Amino acid sequence: MRRKDDTLRDTLVALARELAEGEGIGGVNIRALAQRAGVAAGTVYNYFSGKEEILLALTEEYWEEALEEMEEAVPANQDFPGQLEGILHFLRERLRRSAGTLMGSLGRGEAEGQERMAAMQGRLEESLLRRMERDPWIRGDVWDESFTREGFARFLMANLTRLLREGEQEAEVFLTVVRKIVY
Repeated sequence: MRRKDDTLRDTLVALARELAEGEGIGGVNIRALAQRAGVAAGTVYNYFSGKEEILLALTEEYWEEALEEMEEAVPANQDFPGQLEGILHFLRERLRRSAGTLMGSLGRGEAEGQERMAAMQGRLEESLLRRMERDPWIRGDVWDESFTREGFARFLMANLTRLLREGEQEAEVFLTVVRKIVY
């Protein structure tokens, strides 16, 4: 059996992204992808079990890029709640632009998609922890054995996810609570 070529997989994902951007999610299918790549459909199946897996790969790639861009787009030189607000607006815009459609298109692969998204959320949680650690104005006495930075980061993630899912336009109460807790 031939070894899989990671370069070809990356090419297939890039071509799937082009299809999704040009023709919409409905335009992403094994046959169209194979045709664009100049390979047989069976070759595409060597890398992806079907459309769902391709969409999962696109979603994962999309969020990896988004998290990298977020690190640059949301400056770390402001207070933590200000950074949190920037993160919320950045992610909301990403969802509005195309990630929401992409994630909403996942059907049978939803459980696997949620697993992969949990990994992305873990990366975001790590970013929140780093940002909290860099904020010199956060009270040192706020953390103890039962209220840790890590626990607070999980709380923040749960609420960010809820705010993004519900499409809530105003997050002032959430940001005010965060500000009152840490300062």
